[in-house]
This record gives sequence, structure tokens and C-alpha cells, in this order.
Amino acid sequence: MKKYNGQTTLEYVVLIIIIVGALLAMQVYIKRGFQGRWKSTVDDFADQYDPGKINSLVNYSLVSNSDTVISAVPGIDPLTGQPGFFTNRMDTTSSVENKQGETVVGAP
Repeated sequence: MKKYNGQTTLEYVVLIIIIVGALLAMQVYIKRGFQGRWKSTVDDFADQYDPGKINSLVNYSLVSNSDTVISAVPGIDPLTGQPGFFTNRMDTTSSVENKQGETVVGAP
């Protein structure tokens, strides 16, 4: 029996379609396999951060200083040319705030 070129080409096309269809059907399983491998590799590095198990020590200090001086200076208004007094203000404040403590969240 003699084979024709068209029949051979058709056989190859059908074979390629079957292989592509099998890969498309298995893509979910292949993707999940890769994701599982990545997760196990990352989990082997170290323990993951857990915000429910945090202990923190707080040391906080704030120091603030400022001065206030108000003075009246005689002068001439540049807009009207009338003599008058101008005020000059300078503020001074001193405060100190300290905070110390411990915060425990979750299981010790």
C-alpha cells in the first residue's frame, strides 16, 4: 500500500494536536507542582514572620526647647508712610518627655 504525502502530514498534525491537548489538560497539575516546590524551598530557609508573636521594648525620649520674646519697635509703615509701632515675637518653650515599656503580643 502506498502512502501519500498528505496522509503523512495529516498524521503529524493529529499527533501534535494530541500532545498539545494533553499538555493543556495537565497545565494545572504542572503549575501546582512548581508552586509546591517553590513553597517547600522557601519554607526551608527560615521561620516566617508572625505578627501574632512579637515582643518589643520601647525606650522613647523627646526633648524640646524654644524661647518667646515680644518687643515693640517704633518705625514707619512702608505702605502709608505713617509712624507707628511694629511687634517682634520670639517663642521659648522647654519640655522633656520620656516613655519606657514593654509590649507583648500573642504567646510569649
